[in-house]
Amino acid sequence: MLKQLNRSDYPQKQRFAERIVQFGGGNFLRGFADWVVDVLNEETDFAGGVALVKATPGDYADLDAQGCLYTTYLLGIQDGEFVEQTRLISAVNRTVYPCQDFAAYLALARQPEIRFVFSNTTESGIVFSADDQFDDEPPHSFPAKLTRFLYERYRHFEGAAEAGCIIIPTELIVDNATRLREIMLEYAALWRLEAGFADWIARDNLFCNTLVDRIVSGFPQANAAELFEWLGYEDRLLTMGELYHSWIIEAPSSLLDEFPVDKTRTPLNVKVVDDAAPYRTIKVRLLNGAHTAMVPLGLLLGIESVREVMEHDVLAPFIQDLIHQEVIPSVTEAPRAELEAFARDAFDRFRNPHIHHLLLTIALNSSTKVKERILPSLLAYLEQTGELPPRLVIALAAFIRLYRGEWRGEAIALNDAPEVLAWFGEQWEAASSNAVLARAVLGNAALWEQDLTQVPGLVERVSMVLDDIEQGKLPDLLKQAQT
Repeated sequence: MLKQLNRSDYPQKQRFAERIVQFGGGNFLRGFADWVVDVLNEETDFAGGVALVKATPGDYADLDAQGCLYTTYLLGIQDGEFVEQTRLISAVNRTVYPCQDFAAYLALARQPEIRFVFSNTTESGIVFSADDQFDDEPPHSFPAKLTRFLYERYRHFEGAAEAGCIIIPTELIVDNATRLREIMLEYAALWRLEAGFADWIARDNLFCNTLVDRIVSGFPQANAAELFEWLGYEDRLLTMGELYHSWIIEAPSSLLDEFPVDKTRTPLNVKVVDDAAPYRTIKVRLLNGAHTAMVPLGLLLGIESVREVMEHDVLAPFIQDLIHQEVIPSVTEAPRAELEAFARDAFDRFRNPHIHHLLLTIALNSSTKVKERILPSLLAYLEQTGELPPRLVIALAAFIRLYRGEWRGEAIALNDAPEVLAWFGEQWEAASSNAVLARAVLGNAALWEQDLTQVPGLVERVSMVLDDIEQGKLPDLLKQAQT
């Protein structure tokens, strides 16, 4: 019988001084941020331990039972070859539970070595609630908890500049750190804290907007026993994810003096940049754009997952041509060679046989995703060339067809705002032809934030594609678009 992983069996895995307070201990942070910290600890002089704060009620029982030791198991395609890597992560020192022991949480704020704050509290975590009060032990929201934490630190160190922190959130919202700082200042005002605290927050704490990317699927339930035999121990927190990772941190280059991600032997795709916006555009237009384009086309072809799309003899080359010939030429935020390299990495990720990414999962809120991920490339291509990009138009039309909510007599389980789904249902019910439908949908300025019927030729082209889809000609359309 295999022994359960425990830190006591690995005395060489030392606990470094706690320099990082981390809100959240889910799969993503363990397989991403803590993995990066572990590499830094091994390969540089960073020497930083993580105090992991449970931002919600409950505990991390499995993590506590293993002495905060766990294994990452990363898989992916790199330069055309399948690669798998394991790493025993020892970056996390201990867990802290504000809901059970608020005094211990405040004591953590008084530790002089603390310098960094990481977080991943989901997209809905960075929110303001007027119900949170200063005397709550603890306040409910993450920004309120962090405000209380930093206020304790401010008071204890008497507003010293060197007691400030570097805050690096990883929540998937635009300008996540800027929004977090704004909410914290709202709490400072709500709680009527002294003006000096707000000044200290703004002046002596560095809030870094970020863009993060790695699929971390978590515990590999299907083959856990096999992996345990391979590892030689049982690990209840074995964390599986893809090899690819990207962490864009918007901060002065001086951050590298304290967070030396450029000094490791293991190549880390972590960049400290002046402006994260161009990187966000590249990710949204190329990687997310490819996902959003393939969803309606794949579902209408009876395909279930991203990997199956990349194995399809017609849809795979269509999506690759869509990105390389229509999206990349429309993006001006980076040199073409850099965009091509990004696209190659993205397609390698899509082919990963160990990541089962369902198209219906990606289809969540497709109306917004098409507006943000497909439409900008379509319009930019038109502006640059004077022509409509044929593949992006087909993807747009396929989205409209998908939002009929059925295909060949079978219901499609769409997941979007109820009012959006209801509106599309009404249009499909009322339209006398695909031309009428296309004009109604493209003319919905509330949906697109503009009237797309004003785009020359778009209504006509979309209605023609809808006609072809209804006549069962989608595979032929995709083949005709190949070069």
